[in-house]
Amino acid sequence: MTPPGTPPGLIVSAPASGTGKTTVTLGLLAAFRAQGLCVQPFKSGPDYIDPAFHAAAAGRASFNMDTWAMTPPLLAAQMQVAMGADLIIAEGSMGLFDGVARPGESGTGASADLAALTGWPVVLVLDVSGQAQTAAAVAKGLALFRDGVTVAGVILNKVASPRHEALVRVGMEAAGLRVLGALPRKAEISLPERHLGLVQAEELPRLQAIMAEAGAFVAAHCDLAAIRAAAAVSQMPSQPSPAIPAPGERIALARDSAFSFVYPHLLADWRAQGATILPFSPLADQVPDPSATVCWLPGGYPELHGPRLAAAAAFRKGLQVFAETRPVHGECGGYMALGQGVVAADGTRHQMVGLLGLETSFAKRRMHLGYRMSRPHQPLPGLTGARALRGHEFHYATIVAQPDAPLADVRDANGEPVPETGSFRNMPGGGRVTGTFFHLIAPAQAQTETTP
Repeated sequence: MTPPGTPPGLIVSAPASGTGKTTVTLGLLAAFRAQGLCVQPFKSGPDYIDPAFHAAAAGRASFNMDTWAMTPPLLAAQMQVAMGADLIIAEGSMGLFDGVARPGESGTGASADLAALTGWPVVLVLDVSGQAQTAAAVAKGLALFRDGVTVAGVILNKVASPRHEALVRVGMEAAGLRVLGALPRKAEISLPERHLGLVQAEELPRLQAIMAEAGAFVAAHCDLAAIRAAAAVSQMPSQPSPAIPAPGERIALARDSAFSFVYPHLLADWRAQGATILPFSPLADQVPDPSATVCWLPGGYPELHGPRLAAAAAFRKGLQVFAETRPVHGECGGYMALGQGVVAADGTRHQMVGLLGLETSFAKRRMHLGYRMSRPHQPLPGLTGARALRGHEFHYATIVAQPDAPLADVRDANGEPVPETGSFRNMPGGGRVTGTFFHLIAPAQAQTETTP
């Protein structure tokens, strides 16, 4: 049974990316928070950037819910962070039914899978620019496409005029769909784009002002009472879920604007097992805490901070000394930082730590995106017993050189091999340096669909 005190929830989704889901989600979070409600945000799918904005709008950390990588017990465990909140708002990814072709632990990664599992109704955000009554046909198709997925209503986005809104509402009424809000065009609260999508939340100097503007905008044009009333308590049963093993007892965690992509559920699980997390900043030329038993470098944007990292001699030397006797692991940006060098988009090469032979370049951008199933040849710190790991890869780097031994057999969600295998080195003093381009989400339980 669902534990008492679990708040009702909603999923904000859409027919496609780029319709305004994030802006609407942030506006709802900020608007309900301004009313004095405690709102717990979630993000469907593997994403680091949107949850940082969610946290700024809601005032509490946003957690990921990923049906391809997470088992039902792990998804249910994620919801425990919402205990004591008044409302859950989860932001979907891509279009409502968009996922991979072959299911993983709980589904294909589609927002609809999460809606079906949790029972949370869906609020559709529709970009109605360039159409009127036809928008209702799209919305009705989404509402009827899959049993077990309930569409509570629609929020119209980019409405051109009162006449335009009236025409769209006529179509929605005929389709039997409730209009929960109608947002006129307003570019001022659009969030700027960057090479991995949205900029990171901490990089916006007007972040809180933007959140307040989004909240006021949504409150002025949406029926907040109706939206809250449409939420439903999840019917997912609470099940025991094994914690994701901590990489060590005392974890030196690189943490600054160059290394900020780490899933909150990993940190929560590590802490729940009694691990102590010891943050340090490579950009500030800090070294891992000497009392740490392992060092973990998350993903981020080392290529945008190349000059500072290249100048951080104390960090570089300190990590080299640390790695002689203890495990060091890097994910994506952290992996690149462990290599010999990174070539920035303008062709400038920046020296990195040099613990691995990896050389990467952003001079010619090529997107690498998708779920990953990894079967390590050498264990990652703390994951000695894991036969396979589920994760996600998203970057624009090109491998120029990778002379070290491959770390794992890595495959995409269809079971096809990918060349980004990660790599490792055993150090003379007994330490081991490992790195992957994929970000770990959880150890795999169901493993048959991508077996080589």
